[in-house]
Parts: sequence; structure tokens; C-alpha cells
Amino acid sequence: MYSHYLIKINILSPFLALYLQIVTRSKYQQMNLRRLLYVFAIGLTPVLGNAQDHKSVPENWFNLDYEKDGVLGISTEKTYESLLKGKKSIPVIVAVLDGGVDVNHEDLKNVVWINVKDSLSNGIDNDKNGFINDRYGWNFIGNAKGENVQFDNLELTRLLRKDAPKYSGVTAATVLTDQEKRAYNAYLKMVATYNEKLDDAKYGAMNYVALKENIDNLVKGINKDKSQITIADLDSLNPAGNRQKIAIRIAKEEIEKAGGFAKFYQDLKEGADYFGNQIAYHLNKDYDPRSIVGDNYEDATEYHYGNPDVTGSDALHGTHVAGIIAADRTNTIGIKGVADNVKILSVRLVPDGDERDKDVANGIRYAVDNGAKVINMSFGKSYTYNKQTVDQAVQYAMSKDVLLVHAAGNDSENNDRSPNYPNKFFTDSVGAISGVADAWITVGATGPRKDEELLASFSNYGKTSVDVFAPGLYINSTTPHSEYKEEQGTSMAAPVVAGLAAMLRSYYPALTALETKEIIMNSVTKLEDTVRIKLEDGSFKTVKLSDISLSGGIVNAYSAVEKANEYITKKKK
Repeated sequence: MYSHYLIKINILSPFLALYLQIVTRSKYQQMNLRRLLYVFAIGLTPVLGNAQDHKSVPENWFNLDYEKDGVLGISTEKTYESLLKGKKSIPVIVAVLDGGVDVNHEDLKNVVWINVKDSLSNGIDNDKNGFINDRYGWNFIGNAKGENVQFDNLELTRLLRKDAPKYSGVTAATVLTDQEKRAYNAYLKMVATYNEKLDDAKYGAMNYVALKENIDNLVKGINKDKSQITIADLDSLNPAGNRQKIAIRIAKEEIEKAGGFAKFYQDLKEGADYFGNQIAYHLNKDYDPRSIVGDNYEDATEYHYGNPDVTGSDALHGTHVAGIIAADRTNTIGIKGVADNVKILSVRLVPDGDERDKDVANGIRYAVDNGAKVINMSFGKSYTYNKQTVDQAVQYAMSKDVLLVHAAGNDSENNDRSPNYPNKFFTDSVGAISGVADAWITVGATGPRKDEELLASFSNYGKTSVDVFAPGLYINSTTPHSEYKEEQGTSMAAPVVAGLAAMLRSYYPALTALETKEIIMNSVTKLEDTVRIKLEDGSFKTVKLSDISLSGGIVNAYSAVEKANEYITKKKK
């Protein structure tokens, strides 16, 4: 689910908790302030997971250098200006497995992968690969009629829908074997998690909608475009009652934090929409859109289904990711991606909801079969349905010398204890770890400076499960319709690493996927500064990056290229 890897809106101020206490007239009113703050600061969804205030940073900060520019970027510009200046490179295909990419974006159109063997619209499989008109890539969540899946359930919802008939008749008197008891207890735990998520979604939807309605009523009399509304305009209003008074207080504070009323209002609308979608789609057991695709969902070996629409219904996330990797560095518009000689292959398989394992596996295989040397995966989920199918696809990718880069997740959790799927650990039929994907990098998110934002507050971590960190806060990149937007999340950190991997494989084509990973891991910037992580019991602990990742640092392009030169020199001897 890519919304778990993209912090879409900033958390509203603590005034919101006070507002919610006043407007709520239901069982949720019994929640105390601590619970309210937990729900909106941490527990509801990563959509609200970033309590960090924006600080002024250069829009290209993730490519800048700490010594020269004062921000903890990966020194991309310094690398091109010195170590790589005048060097030759070869094009490298990077697959973006995501929710869709706008291949016509002004800053991406020159770097998109094009299947020259196939047409875009003639309805014929010219290259006979089983995918008709896959000119720019493939969409595994659509059908041959051009219809696409936009929303889907969480995997948790799908698992409960599948298992409910099996356990509906179980009572305290039911005799179960030890194995059946374990399975039943796991089911009950999922039920409890689901109910908590549903309660939170209902609570969030109810109160965000209420706040939005009060704001809408208040600004009707201002008679201005939302982009023109100021704090003075809000001060001139005559609120009717405490709800509207506090709504104004929230709006005034958020105008300053968000950068204007229009941005605040958009954040508010996205929050209301998110919680609404949780109820209508993500957590709705009666909603199942898979019939749109028309495949045999239980047949994990089925490969040829979908359509060539790589943009889909909402390509914001995938387009943003693609720009970080490879936005055109040769033009004078927009932004600069990390890699300068890359072709972006778009594979659409992530809906608004949790991606399905069958689609992930097929997306990996499709990317490999079409020449990708780096695969970026800025998505993930807390439950898995058919991990073995994904594991087999990952093994296939590694057999073809492909490096896979995955976002760690935005739940402020320890991935060592709370697995995030897909991941680099292969498991057998009973869930025991049976191996590790060596050519795999899991990426956490860091901020621009050595302060409280050094570790992004939302970033997952893990001494054994997270490999490196990379910039993931305040990242300006491409969005559909040739626009640009600042986003944050481990979704943004992963493509920074994918771009770096592509840079290395482009300028040093003799490097294998595993060697590329080793170079990235062994060239990180290690800091003595400490960061704060949230533990399972809700408390906090101060640690170093070396305590919460394998490499112990932030990726650095300059050091990586220096290390690559050493590798190549040794290879030649």
C-alpha cells in the first residue's frame, strides 16, 4: 500500500484534539486526550504520521552535500561535478513498481523506457511476449477492456474475508489441535487489529468531515478564493459557538505551518478522503474489486493479464518516485533526479489499498524480463497472502543480476519485530526463515539536518531488516500533468537509493547487483549523532543509526563512486 510509504499530509495541530473532544458525541467521546493525541499523531495512519514541521531546505537538498551545502543529502551534484565528470556511462533500466507513472511528464518523457518492438494501440502483440501494446510497461491491476482497479482492501481485510467461514462456528467447546489453536489465535488477533483500525477510521472520518464542514461554513462569507484567504480574514469572522471558534484556531495555526489556507484546506480534504476510503474500500469486507481484472486470482502462476495503461487512475505516487530516480538532468526545468542515464520502466500494481502478492511477483518478473537492472518498490503491507510466490520472483530477479530496493515503511515500527512485506527474508510454508535475498536493500528515511529530524519520525527501522537510510523528508519531485510537489516518506528514500544504484551500474557496468549493494552499504555516511525511536510499548529510546540498521548510516554517492573505483581496480588486477 503506497499510502503507507508516502506522508500525504502533515498532522494538524494539537488544537485538533481539543476540537475533537468538543464535537464528538458518540462512544469515541470517552477517549482521553492521550488517546486522541495517539490516534492523530501516530496510530490512525501514515497519512497523518508526520508531526514534524517543515523547515526551509533547498528543494534539491537530497542531491546536495553536507560540507558544501549544510544539508545531509547524498552528494549527487558533487559526484557529477568531480568524480564522474567526463566519464562515459551506459543507459540502465530502472523499473518503478508502483501505482502508475505519468510517462508524458515534461521532466520524465525523455527518460521513460520505450518498448520499440511494440505499438501503443494497434491491439497486436508485435513482440509476442504475451503483453499486447506494452509500449511503456504494464498494468497488472486492469483488464483488456481498459478498466482499472483504483481502490482495494487491506490484505488484513482480505485474509479475514477468506478465513471467516472457517472460524465462524468455533466456540469455547470446540476441540482444536495445537496447530489449529495457533491458527485460530492468529485469526482472533487479526480480528482485534481489524476492529481497532475500523474504529479509528470511523473516528477519523467523522471528525475530519465535521471539521471540514465547519471550515466550509466559516469561509462562505469571506468571498475569496481559498488561495487568497488570510489570517486577517479568519479574524474578521463571527463564529457561532465553540466548534467554530476552535475550527478558526486550528485554521490559523495550520495556515502558518502549511504555507497558506489553500494548502491547509487541501490537507484537511485529503485527510477526510483518506478515512472515507478506509471505510468504503480498505476495511470493507463486502468490497472486492478483483473481478475487474478478470484473472484466476488463486492461480499464482498466471502471468498474462492486465493492460498497457501504466498511468492508471492516480499516478501521483509513482510519478513522484520516478522523478527522484531519474528526472531529466539535462533540461532547465523542474528537478534533477539522482541518475543521469536511466530509462524508467513503469509497472502498475499498487492500488489505493494493499497490493496483491500475485501482482507483485508478476511485476518483478515483467521488469526482469524487460531488462531492468534495478527495481524500486515503494510499497508494502503488514500481512502477506502468498509470500512464497513473491520469494520465487525475487530469486528469479537475483538469478538475472537485478538489484531490488524497497521502502522500510512509515509506521515508526521495528521491522525486526513487526515484519513488513515484501521483504528480503525467504520463508517456508510454515513461515520459518529459510534464506535471505542478498541483492536487496531496505531503506529508511532521514531528514536534512543533524537535529530532531535526523531520523524521520515516521520511518520504520530494524537492526537486521533495514539496510540503509536516505533522504525522505521534504522531497520535491514530479507529479502528474507536468507539475511538482513536495512529499515525504520512506517511499521517497527508496528511489534515492535506487537512483544511486542505477548511477553505479551505469558508470560501472561491470559491477554485479550484489557488488553494487556492497558498495552502497560500505560507503554510507556514519554519524555519531543520536536519534529517537518509538518502541512497541509507546515509549521512546535514544539510539544511533548503527543501532537500527545494518549499515549504520546514510547513503552517499560520492563515497560510493570512490568505492566503485576501488572495486573496478581490484577486478582488473
